[in-house]
Amino acid sequence: MERWKRIKVRFAEVKREYGKIAIATYLVIFFTVLGAFAVAIKMGYSVEGASGTSGVLLGAWVATKVTQPIRIAATIGLTPLVARVLRKTPEAKPSAEDA
Repeated sequence: MERWKRIKVRFAEVKREYGKIAIATYLVIFFTVLGAFAVAIKMGYSVEGASGTSGVLLGAWVATKVTQPIRIAATIGLTPLVARVLRKTPEAKPSAEDA
């Protein structure tokens, strides 16, 4: 339990330091995992007690929720890298036609 508390504190620090980049990184990971679980369930895993799309989405959400500590750890690790890549991306220079 102590380890989870340290991860939550570190996640808060990353959000404070990187702001929108950290949140965007977390959301991209979240929706990627959610989509992957939805596809996996749709391709063969059965969801007991639910049917159709709602069953797939509910099952995918539950599976995604279970992976939350891993997703937060991945966000902590990836956010500095994503920030470096985004900060190195050159901004578009105005062309002569824009002037």
